[in-house]
Amino acid sequence: MNEVAVVEMERQGNTKDLPSKSKSFNIYSTTTVLIFISLSLATLLIVFDFQALHTPVYSSSLKSWSVQKWETLCKTNYDSGNYSSKLNEMSSKLRDSVTFLPLKDWRFKPREGHTWFMSTIEDTIEDDEVEYLYFPSEASKGRILCLKARDRRDGGNNFYGLAWPESLPANATFMDGLTYVSDTYYDYNNLFHAVTAMLPFVGWYKRKGCEKPSRWVLFHWGELRTGMVTWLQKLMEATYEDEVKLESFERGNGLLCFEKAVVMRHNMGRMGQEKKREAYDLMRCKARAFCNVSQTEKVLNVNGKLTPVIRFTVLMRKGPRSFKNESIVIQTFQRECEKVEGCKLTAVHSEDLSFCDQVSLMSSTDIVASPHGAQLTNQVLMDRGSSVMEFFPRGWKELAGVGQHAHHWVASASGMRHEGGWWDQQGDNICPPQESHQCFKYFKGAQVGHNETYFAEWSRRVINQVKTDKLDQVIKSLATTESHINPNICSCG
Repeated sequence: MNEVAVVEMERQGNTKDLPSKSKSFNIYSTTTVLIFISLSLATLLIVFDFQALHTPVYSSSLKSWSVQKWETLCKTNYDSGNYSSKLNEMSSKLRDSVTFLPLKDWRFKPREGHTWFMSTIEDTIEDDEVEYLYFPSEASKGRILCLKARDRRDGGNNFYGLAWPESLPANATFMDGLTYVSDTYYDYNNLFHAVTAMLPFVGWYKRKGCEKPSRWVLFHWGELRTGMVTWLQKLMEATYEDEVKLESFERGNGLLCFEKAVVMRHNMGRMGQEKKREAYDLMRCKARAFCNVSQTEKVLNVNGKLTPVIRFTVLMRKGPRSFKNESIVIQTFQRECEKVEGCKLTAVHSEDLSFCDQVSLMSSTDIVASPHGAQLTNQVLMDRGSSVMEFFPRGWKELAGVGQHAHHWVASASGMRHEGGWWDQQGDNICPPQESHQCFKYFKGAQVGHNETYFAEWSRRVINQVKTDKLDQVIKSLATTESHINPNICSCG
């Protein structure tokens, strides 16, 4: 890949002292001095505008200037005709001074720890919150974000710059409202990757008063993306109670300047554990309201005895990483469920369910058992503290690397209890010796076998633990009149 060299031109100007004039020329000398001072300040402003792309966001040494301030200054010193001419001249210089740089800086690799997307600007960092950029702000000196970013193959061909809203670059289109700008190392069509890219926006939205975005701009390695997986889009529409509008940069000449923009480029980054869970709480609550899902019963009265309701869901998938023998797996879990009063088992293929069907099912699920895959992201729709059982094909434990822990991470972030995994050790998938460096491709989409004895013991242990926990919750709820449900779970601020 070719390296992009960013050449920065320094502006230098020489000034000369103005000679003193006689009193008869006082008016002209005063006007000349004022013109000189104003143009000098305009020149400094242009230099500041160029240099500010390299200024950390926490810097406050340079105060923001705007055209309105120039207007106030000029009005006191020029007659109306001269003022208008000078104002237009300064506005033109401000427009021409906007510097555009590549969104993707090829000098840095994504995993080196350096911010290579919009690499000249540093993040705003708050305690336990995700790093983010916001425009306009004191850090941007009142300027707004402008993007020219149609390219879907090379982020080095997409560009960003900062401009004052009163002096936008030539041919730019002003976009009102709030814009979400996301860049991720992964993509928006994988449920796990996509939901972790969206979570920071939900957290920001919750703590900033629930201002809805007017549009979304998605980048992958600085390359434009104009779609996301349907499940995630529905979840975002439920969370924001509005349509998700993805920007394609087709209007005008493709140069857009945004009235307000928040940029996330680290996925969950520094986001604290409880902040993550609060964001997932909000999505879960909004999804249930969107799909009109009512609260399910938590306890049954059986012969005068309170018995917790335990809902066990086997979430199956078709094709790669599906169970080799679904019926035996279901029968094994069913036998253990029947041994515990109040336990009810449901087995279903996630592909057969609509988004709201999935929300309804998972909202009433206490235990989910499923092979590793995108469908397991549905766990975020369960109540906090619910249990997750995960299954893997042969070869994954040895070859899959850290990616096999993705749903364990989701469980932790969303407040679930990951009960561990089972890795299939049976089967005849043998990697040819000559292909040993690519062995994982032989196992990645393999089916998952079963071990009846292990599955029975494992599910029995999990069911009994859930029963104990739910019974404790029932007893506590009867002993106090206080609600254990966070009343702010669906609110902002």
